[in-house]
Amino acid sequence: MFVNRVSELELLKKRYASGKAEFFVLYGRRRVGKTELLARFCEDKRAIFFVSDLGSEISLRTALSAAVNTVLFGPNQMNAVYATWEDLFHALAQAAQNERLVVVLDEFPYLATAHPPLATILQRVWDQTLKNSQIMLILCGSYIGMMEATVLGYQSPLYGRRTAQYLLEPLQFQDARLFFPSFDAADQVRAYAVYGGTPAYLHTLQPHQSLSDNILDGILSRGSFLYDEVRFVLQQELREPRNYFAILQAVAAGKTRLNEIKQATGIEGATAYLDTLQQLHLVERTVPVTESQPHKSRRGIYRLKDHYLRFWFRYVHPNRSQLERGGAQIVLENQVIPEIDHFSSLTFEEVCQQTFWQAGLSGKLPFVPTKVGSWWNANEEVDLVILGEKDAVLVECKWTSKPAGMDILAELERKSTLVRPELENRPIRFALCSRSGYTPQLMKTAEARTDVMLFELADLVRSETQT
Repeated sequence: MFVNRVSELELLKKRYASGKAEFFVLYGRRRVGKTELLARFCEDKRAIFFVSDLGSEISLRTALSAAVNTVLFGPNQMNAVYATWEDLFHALAQAAQNERLVVVLDEFPYLATAHPPLATILQRVWDQTLKNSQIMLILCGSYIGMMEATVLGYQSPLYGRRTAQYLLEPLQFQDARLFFPSFDAADQVRAYAVYGGTPAYLHTLQPHQSLSDNILDGILSRGSFLYDEVRFVLQQELREPRNYFAILQAVAAGKTRLNEIKQATGIEGATAYLDTLQQLHLVERTVPVTESQPHKSRRGIYRLKDHYLRFWFRYVHPNRSQLERGGAQIVLENQVIPEIDHFSSLTFEEVCQQTFWQAGLSGKLPFVPTKVGSWWNANEEVDLVILGEKDAVLVECKWTSKPAGMDILAELERKSTLVRPELENRPIRFALCSRSGYTPQLMKTAEARTDVMLFELADLVRSETQT
């Protein structure tokens, strides 16, 4: 199942049609769908598609030679091996002199690790011949840190050669929910909270089963694909994973400030570990949306960027001993199910944030947002603040089983007095997003006021937000 990625495909097609040599760098976390995207792009094109793996320099050069020869000369010539990497790249340049040729080197960091001079060799051949050909060279990799250092970084021999780069992110809610259309609206949000937007994880969902059965069979049960997935990915990405595991578990448990993380883990050098985790796009540091200098803010907090990472560290990793002994049903019934709505509430805010961005950019809000994010100060918090050049909307997101009432609006109005000094005289409006609807009194009040908007869960799931 290939979902969305429309803008990414359009970017690749635009570069393909440029009429000049292209050096495209695509990178992102494992399982996010890079290979699937590139395979879809290459379907109707003259293309050499090579996926690297662990191996020696000679074994990888032999395998790539076979892939090149098969496309250029036919399968009967695939066994000839290019003597050097220079010869191989020059052959590609020759083949692309008068006709467009797409060359995908997937998992490029494996090649660079097996033969460290490879980046320098490629840079030299690019400058000599490839840049004057009709080649579209695509380097792709999952090791985000290594891709940024080996290909994109200032110290890399390939620095400045790329003509485009793209960090492929997980799918947003409106696309992720296409993997589980049979779930009701509330379970679609819960499923997104558990699995996130990583296509490989979403593919494990069995739509004929309930969400709880999917979690039991596909996550908590030994031998399932997702049971050890996080451990596998982190061990691939991190050389000394123990301290990183401790930090990720602390953040997943709600330790969001630096001092809290240090106290929970006993790691004094936590800042350096957090910096690495941010570079890997596993952790993000967020600040109140009104901050004008985010990097200097003392109000920053840390959170796990990936939903499934958060679920795994909350329910799988701490219960590993019990799960290893067949206790999946017990963990599901005693921990996951009782806490699933509390766990999903943060994701509901994220779904609302994505929806307001989409609505604003498509003209369904009275203004175009410049920022959408949370606001907090000391013990006070506003779920979302939508900022425009001259407008502001304060949003409360209620993921509860009871209809939201007048008390919710009154509390949001009270908080507005705290946020107002940071809004630079923008007029304030209010919006409520509720899983369980609203009381008749609140709906009547909203109808009578022009500064209050109410959104049902169905509005958010359909992404048809109107004002």
